[in-house]
Amino acid sequence: MASDAASDAVAEAIADDGANRSDPARRLLRAADDLFFRQGSAATSVREITGACGLTPGALYNHFTSKEDLLYDLVVSRHRLLDDVVEAALATVGDDPVDRLTAVVRVYVEVHVNARQGSRVANREYPNLTGPRLDEVIAIRRRLRDRVIGILGDGAATGRFAISGGTDRASIMLAASTILDMCVHSTEWLREDGPLSVSELQDRYVEMALRIVGTVPEGSSPSGVDGRPGTHGVVSSPAGAA
Repeated sequence: MASDAASDAVAEAIADDGANRSDPARRLLRAADDLFFRQGSAATSVREITGACGLTPGALYNHFTSKEDLLYDLVVSRHRLLDDVVEAALATVGDDPVDRLTAVVRVYVEVHVNARQGSRVANREYPNLTGPRLDEVIAIRRRLRDRVIGILGDGAATGRFAISGGTDRASIMLAASTILDMCVHSTEWLREDGPLSVSELQDRYVEMALRIVGTVPEGSSPSGVDGRPGTHGVVSSPAGAA
């Protein structure tokens, strides 16, 4: 399980997002975040961003070089946050692949559930970056994925995991990508007013992740937390997500 210190780091980093910026810059970031979330960065103009926070169109260029620069700020800060907190969580556990995979999944769920809008902007809009900005974000995403591939590889090699397809890199990469996508895309369909707490969601996602790699956590029940069926706090379809 990720430590309480890692959990505190998630909350603090989310709360401090943009805190080192000037007030106009923070207003621009918040306005852009809302608009990018609702309609995408490609469909959002500079005039819409500045108008949403009561500034003139030219005011953006006092703080950012372009709309893409603003998008980059939002996207890269969230990727760096996730990378840093995953690394911190792994530093609190030993070498057991089960413990290490559990730590990663718990962090992923907490970050994406507690910063749902920002996570969706970061994951959906990063392809609209170009050049070195895009390269930087892709490098962080690969580093995050490769950490999990390493954990799964260690688990497969030591017999802790029985990954479908075997111990070849393609099978391990498929399992790693499935686990990470499962966590990341929870923001697309989980209801904010769902019946499960973040801790309960973490428990369920850990159990699902461990089942994907061919192991089951001790004391788990196929019917859900405490043996109850549960609704998982889902909407009827992805189209109904807020």
